[in-house]
Amino acid sequence: MQVTSQITLMPAPADRFLLGQTNSAAMQALERTVGKLAPTNIPLLLIGENGTGKEILAQQIHQRSLKGTQPLVKVICAFLSGESLSAHFNGHSNGDGQAGTLFLKEISELDHIGQRTLLYSLPQEERTPSEQFRGPRFISSTTRNLEEEVRAGRFRADLYYQISAVSVTLPPLRRRTEDIPDFVELFLAKYSTLLGRPRPHLDSQDFVLLQGFSWPGNIRELENVVRKIVVLNDPKAVLSQYAVHMTDIHITQATAKTSSLKRAARVASDRTERQLILEALARTCWNRKRAAQELQ
Repeated sequence: MQVTSQITLMPAPADRFLLGQTNSAAMQALERTVGKLAPTNIPLLLIGENGTGKEILAQQIHQRSLKGTQPLVKVICAFLSGESLSAHFNGHSNGDGQAGTLFLKEISELDHIGQRTLLYSLPQEERTPSEQFRGPRFISSTTRNLEEEVRAGRFRADLYYQISAVSVTLPPLRRRTEDIPDFVELFLAKYSTLLGRPRPHLDSQDFVLLQGFSWPGNIRELENVVRKIVVLNDPKAVLSQYAVHMTDIHITQATAKTSSLKRAARVASDRTERQLILEALARTCWNRKRAAQELQ
């Protein structure tokens, strides 16, 4: 099983909307922070839900660092034992062609031996600046609350304090909805080209709907939906189907929180009403006036 992969130093497709050219205040603030951190060799911890762009952010930090011309190596922590991790660090910390940055994906998956190995591999504060820059830069990522992992005894406190001296939190897509139209246009262009399909047209109502979803899978989930729109070339049908899917998720969550039959009946009624509205909108090409007339 391949446990590491050297990441190409080319910009990822969504780079220009992850940082820099963004409409959301949260990402603009993140860009300013990254600009200050990138030129250093300080270990960084990237925190965020699945699909928020932690790996792309690690690429951007590496490219803007003093070691941007050296390889960026991704280490999938879930696949590594402490022994293999030690060998891996030794292999990338010495000699020509060493890694410029080691990206530790989901660091909370490391076992205790791996955590100890990593702790002793991180640059120590007592080193001179020139000594610290000899080894690779460490960037870790996690979707978990590491403070809770420390309290539960699953993660070393001393390692947590070492890697979280500087942490960067990526906001979920539902908190940066201003950027959704840009992402949609990017993915429409990408998959129309890759799949050799005509580029679908989305109207203002489609974008209102897209910005109203909660996107639990974040940018990755949005990309999958846009790819389906390109494949089927039917935005209304895809978005209607996705709206029903999201409604089912919300109903499941609401039902799990309470055993009240009255609550369950109300939720089921809401779902039926939502389904009827969506079907009427789909039949009338999202003409709200005609849909309302049909539902009377």
